[in-house]
Amino acid sequence: MTLMRFDPFRDLERLTEQALTGARGPRAMPMEAFRRDDRFVVALDLPGVGSGDVDLTVERNVVTVHARRAPLRREGDELLVDERPQGEFSRQFFLGDNLDSTRLAAEFDRGVLTLDIPVAEASKPRKVEISGGSETAEKPRIAEKASREESANV
Repeated sequence: MTLMRFDPFRDLERLTEQALTGARGPRAMPMEAFRRDDRFVVALDLPGVGSGDVDLTVERNVVTVHARRAPLRREGDELLVDERPQGEFSRQFFLGDNLDSTRLAAEFDRGVLTLDIPVAEASKPRKVEISGGSETAEKPRIAEKASREESANV
């Protein structure tokens, strides 16, 4: 697999958060990942987060996304309902060795962070030229044998 998601504490964190807050809503940073030609595309939903509130780091083959979402209310506002997730969120995923993390590009548009990760050149399929070593030596022998057989039949 080329794009791996492994975070052994993610489920424990989610369960703990649900138990403490009673929250059963969607994840704070849902992700979609797919391959398109020679690239992998990863999209993370960050509604209500500005581009300046997103930090993206790549260390070796680990991509980490941190996002901060502040409440819209101000001091003195009377809070009636507060169901929007707020605070700091992070998501981490691991890239396979066949991806080129040095050429990772990111774009943030309308609350969606899109990462474009190319497949490493060394991992792309390539055509291997086959030399004609024994095949070229075999052809004269076959032609010689055929001419001897013709001579013997005459």
